[in-house]
Parts: sequence; structure tokens; C-alpha cells
Amino acid sequence: METLQRPWLRFYDEGVPRTLRYDPVTIPDFLRTSARRFPHHEALVFLGRRITYAQLQRMVERVACELYQLGVRKGDRVAIMLPNCPQTVIAYYAALSIGAVAVLTNPLYTERELEHQWGEAGTEMAVVLDMLWPRVATVRARLPLKHVIVTGIQDFLPFPKNVLFSLRLRRQGKRGCIPYGEGVIPFRALLACRDDYLPSIPLSPDDLACLQFTGGTTGLPKGAMLTHRNLVANVYQIRTFLMQGHTEGQDRVVGILPLFHVYGMNGVMNLGIHLAATIVLLPRLDIKMLVEAIRDERPTFFLGVPPLFVAVDRYPGIERIDLTCIKGCFSGGAPLPVEVIHSFEAKTGARIMEAYGLSETSSVTHVNPRRGLRKYGSVGVPILGTDAKIMDAETGTRELPPGEVGELWIKGPQVMLGYWNHPEETAQVLVDGWLRTGDLARMDEDGYFYIVDRKKDLIVTGGLNVYPREVEDVLRQHPKVHEVAVIGLPDVLRGEKVAAYVVLKPGEQATAAELREYCRAQLAPYKVPRAVYFRESLPLSPAGKVLRRVLREEVLAQQQAVSLKDLDDTMGRFLTA
Repeated sequence: METLQRPWLRFYDEGVPRTLRYDPVTIPDFLRTSARRFPHHEALVFLGRRITYAQLQRMVERVACELYQLGVRKGDRVAIMLPNCPQTVIAYYAALSIGAVAVLTNPLYTERELEHQWGEAGTEMAVVLDMLWPRVATVRARLPLKHVIVTGIQDFLPFPKNVLFSLRLRRQGKRGCIPYGEGVIPFRALLACRDDYLPSIPLSPDDLACLQFTGGTTGLPKGAMLTHRNLVANVYQIRTFLMQGHTEGQDRVVGILPLFHVYGMNGVMNLGIHLAATIVLLPRLDIKMLVEAIRDERPTFFLGVPPLFVAVDRYPGIERIDLTCIKGCFSGGAPLPVEVIHSFEAKTGARIMEAYGLSETSSVTHVNPRRGLRKYGSVGVPILGTDAKIMDAETGTRELPPGEVGELWIKGPQVMLGYWNHPEETAQVLVDGWLRTGDLARMDEDGYFYIVDRKKDLIVTGGLNVYPREVEDVLRQHPKVHEVAVIGLPDVLRGEKVAAYVVLKPGEQATAAELREYCRAQLAPYKVPRAVYFRESLPLSPAGKVLRRVLREEVLAQQQAVSLKDLDDTMGRFLTA
């Protein structure tokens, strides 16, 4: 029998239990409960539009009825390709209410990426932004999509912003070209329907709630199967471990983290609705908009990735804005510089809790306590209800003692069922209930964990995951490219930047701009290499495989540390990327 030591338990904050009971509820139950208890409380704030919990619940019920009338049934996959706006929340909860499976999709995805993700998921319906319609229309014929529901930012703007926004889009030539023909339906039409009939659809906590696409161990996008039980458990874990003493209906949170990412989906949207909090939705990464939202809406919690904390902390005139409304901050995705931690905390008076999580674990698995011992550079301790251990990275058969580096394994109710239609890779990462994360880490004597490196060649840039193989596969298709290796290099603002090292075919010539433009047509902007370097050769294994890790070590050995001046030079480019 396995006897796991849990030295971290003694560092839990006072009042945090050692075990947790999970109610047998589903994600839609969160909204129903909050709407019943706080019907007149603001649920969503979006660029001046305010929606109460009662209004949100009615919209969700109406859209759920229409989805059912359109043929969506339990288990069907519904893609949602929208920025952070009320339609995202409504479509997500409506789909889950009738037992459908949400496939949250990055709006930046190119046609190639859409075709892979939606084809892999077997998506039959998609809810998309009107400005993205041309991209969707191109791939629609090659997918099993039966219906596409189209909406625009202006659909939920208050008057007169909605009129002004529509006029601006027309002047830019971005409106009036959408063929609302067969199978293409305006989102407004769903909300306008008054037929509220919906047959009883039994939902179980063990039903699939969403496919959260991630690269897994190979870097090829796969859908992590997350059930209602997974998502609910993680929401309970976060609330119980980090939000002791908080009363429903009291908190406000800025929703700038993209809801298509597991961090925003479960850590902002689902947790916020469970708490009957007010979620201030921001549709794009705009630091001016973020600072103004903090100033005007007075959020009590701020969840972000390191670039957001850096940008807010260094925003011109930030010292004249009162940030003390913020009572707690969460940071994940990459290490946060200690100097930024100290500076941001001095401005807010709130502690930043650095955390760690994965798409495969519904969000958070490790976090530094809110009030207790915090260790800089550590991702903290396993959150309530979660176990973790360090196993030897070579064989995965031997647990390592404190201080030794190995692969981080995690067990808990938030761990996924597996990868959609990928049983072989599921068997590789799920072993006797443990998830092999692919991250190299160590645990100290107190049970605090430190991420040291990645066993899988994952690049995290601005909090978003980039898998080198996907970028390499695109570049190898270029007629002038013989071989390529993509690695992540340190970047003060983003954490890491994507860099490509290319060997051209004999006699060929190409420029970095040419190859970046080629990538731009097939990859989301954050995946496009920030830098392209040309080489005569790449380090290879005896079997001829490119050794990314050796290349990275070689490059880093040649580079000098990034200076603080680089942060100022790149800040403007990041805010407009």
C-alpha cells in the first residue's frame, strides 16, 4: 500500500480543513443557485452593460432551449470561439445545461488550427464572433458543422455604444458581409425567442463538461476531458483553501484572463459564478482598459499572469490610482519576478499567491498559502484535496526524496479523465490515478514544490502554451526549409519567447521576416516565432533527432542576462500584440 508523506499539511492556513467534501452538483447548478439567492446582484459587467444574475439565468435558459431545438443533445460538442464577453458565459452555461460538451476555442486560431481542433472534437455547432466568420466559413465545408451561431461585441453594448461600435465597423468594412443563410444564425435571434420549453435532461457530476485542448506530452493538440466533477472539485478546492471567510455576493473580479483558457474558464468564470461575484469582462488585452476597470469597478480579486502584473505595476500614473480595493491576487503560468511582487503588493496591500496548474487538472494544483509561509520561486504546496510527489524522470518507478529533481506527479479529484480519442497517450500520462505532468520539479523538506524545467518541450509565453512541434511542423512545410528546431528563450515581459532555428536547403536563401510571415498565415499570433535564426546545422541525437534541450543550453550559454531596459523596450510591443 502506498504511504504518501504530506509535510505540506502543517503549512495550511488556520481554518483550512485537511479534507474536503464535494457536493454532487454540476456547473450549471452554480448559476442556478446564485440566481436564486442573489437575483438582483450584478453578475456581469461589460463595457458599461450590467447584467444581473436573474437576467443571466434567463438568457442561459432561453439559449439552452434554442440549442436543443436546433438539435444539440447530451454529449454533443459545441465550440465557443469568442473573446471575453457575456455571450461566452451564456453560450457556455447554456451548452452545459443541456448536457453538451463545451469546446472553448482561441479566437486567434487560424483556419488550420480550427480545422484540427474542431475536427478532432467532432464539433457540430459553433458560436463565433462575427468578425471571425470569414475564417470559419473557409473551414466549415471540411467539418461536420451543422450550425454556426454568430454574434458581435455590439450585441451586448449599452446604448449608444452599440450604435457607435456598429458604425465604426461598417466604416472599416467589417460589417454587412455576413451571409445569414442556411445554418448560420444570429445570437440575438436565440435570445429573442420566447419558447422556454426544455425537456428534463438529467445531468451527472460524471458527465463530460468540456474538452480543454492542450498539447499533452507530444505537443499535438488534444482535448483534455474534464467532467463536471473535475471542475466543481477544483472550484471547491480554490474557495476553501484561499477564500476563507468570503461571503457569497460580496466579491468582484476582473475577467481579463481569456475564458477559453482553463485558468480563466474555471478560476474566473466558474469560481466567480459559484461565489455570486461580479465578473468585469474585458474583451481584449488592453492595459489602459484594465487599469480603468480597476479604478472604476473596484475589484476585490485580481487574477493574472506575470505580464499583466508587470504591465499594471509599471503603467504610467499608476501611483495615482487607488488599488487597495484588491484583497487578493493570483498569478500563474510563469514565475513572477520578486521585485514586481514587492512593488505590486505595496500598491495594493494584498498578497500575490503564485500558483501552478494544468489544463489536465481543471486549473490549480499548487499554490502558496494566502496568509501562511510563502516561498519565493516556489509554486507552493498541493492545494486542499490534492496529492503530489516527485518520481524519477527516467523510469517513473521510484519516488525521490526532498531536494532531488524528478517528474512531478499529481493526484486529485480535479484530474482529467484522459485525452479525447487518444487512449494510448492517456495510458502514458495517467498511471494508477496519478497524472504525470511532464514537468521536472523538486520538493523541499516542508513540502513546497519548485518547477525546475520541463520534461516536455513546452514554451509558456505570456501565460499561453506553445508546443514546439506544432510550430516546427508548419516551418518544415516551407519549400526552402530543410530542418528546424523551436525553443523558448527567456523574456522579461512574456516569461519566454518563441525562437526558431532554421537550416535551409542547399542553395536556398530566405529571411526571418519571410518565415515569420509564413507562420503568421497558419498559426495564432502568440505561436509565431518572435525571432528566427539561421544555422548551418542543429544538434542531433545518434538517431538523427533534433535535440531541442541541447540547442537551448547552447544558446543560453552564449547570451547575456536580459536587462531591465529590455522590459521598457518591449512593453509597447506586448500591449499591441
